[in-house]
Amino acid sequence: MKIVKRNLAPNKSGSVKIILDEQDDLWFVYNLIAKGDTIITDTSRKVIKQSKSYQDFGKQNKIHAKSNESTRVKFKIELEVAAVDYDKDSSTIRVRGTNLVANEAMGVGASHTLEIERNKEFELKKDHWDLNAIQILNEASEQVSGADLAVLILQPPGSAQLFLVGKKTTRCANIQASKGGGNKFFDEIFQAFKKHIDFNIVRYVVLGSPGTLRQQVKDYIFQEATRLNLKAIKENKSRFVMVNIGNKSKLKEVLLDNEVMEVIKGTKAVLEIKAYKEFSDLLMANSDRVCYGPKSVEIANEMNAIETLLITDDLVRCNDIALRQKNMELVKSVQKTGGKAFVFSPLHVSGEQLAKLTGIAAILRFPCPDLEELVL
Repeated sequence: MKIVKRNLAPNKSGSVKIILDEQDDLWFVYNLIAKGDTIITDTSRKVIKQSKSYQDFGKQNKIHAKSNESTRVKFKIELEVAAVDYDKDSSTIRVRGTNLVANEAMGVGASHTLEIERNKEFELKKDHWDLNAIQILNEASEQVSGADLAVLILQPPGSAQLFLVGKKTTRCANIQASKGGGNKFFDEIFQAFKKHIDFNIVRYVVLGSPGTLRQQVKDYIFQEATRLNLKAIKENKSRFVMVNIGNKSKLKEVLLDNEVMEVIKGTKAVLEIKAYKEFSDLLMANSDRVCYGPKSVEIANEMNAIETLLITDDLVRCNDIALRQKNMELVKSVQKTGGKAFVFSPLHVSGEQLAKLTGIAAILRFPCPDLEELVL
């Protein structure tokens, strides 16, 4: 989610201009928009115009006919929200409400339904921005901006995948070279790199490939950065990590490479791997200090026993609204009591392993030997 303009303060009226980048941003907006809010955006509406025509068959024989013509009119609307619906099957948000400002398509008080779309700016106004609304806004805008690791996986003759790894893992680009494309393959990588990598946030860029492909790509990136005088790239050469990954093409395989692990220690990706390793080690050596499965974790949370929560991205962002809300509340509850929460991407090897154990687990502050009996 991109915040275009933000003009708000806690417990006061204010507004924010938003562009949704990803499908998952729709979920945050669904939880952010409330009855009584105002949305300003471009929309469209079918307008029916009535026209008259007649045929003259003499003074006594005039036939009048009416015809209805419909056209779709685009306009800007200021809508007072009455209800918000989230369609999990189509991942669509529909906002119903009444128009506040007359326009060419409708008068004040007219009802209208609009869809919140990706890659389209809209403004959200609230009379009162409470702390929960501000937290939702901050979480949404930090989903990608919290990514402190970039990984570019290269495989000959011409395959490139660019990932941002942080609170969640995003594949930003999947580039395939075309035959006889010259430097087009390298240029597409450079354009993706320039668009997605922010060195104010990203600590390391891992370039992995067999052979010399990674060095060729790095040389091209810095050649273009020099030509265009892009200081943000030129001044951060030391953040590039070159790794021979052989025939590995999956992110989870690259992240487990010993050389990569040593360099990127301290990033969110490595912290997640270490958290899962601690859980699996305790499961083997001291099983009373861990639990897994929805019910066991729920009971452990009620006991304030969770030190570290491990949950897959699929559970936190599933399309089942009730389950999604429940899991997000669980994450907040653990954090509120001083615990840590890690949301694992299925692209991580640790996330794949966690998914095999129901997708949710916890490291406990103290042994809970009777937890299984409470579940039953």
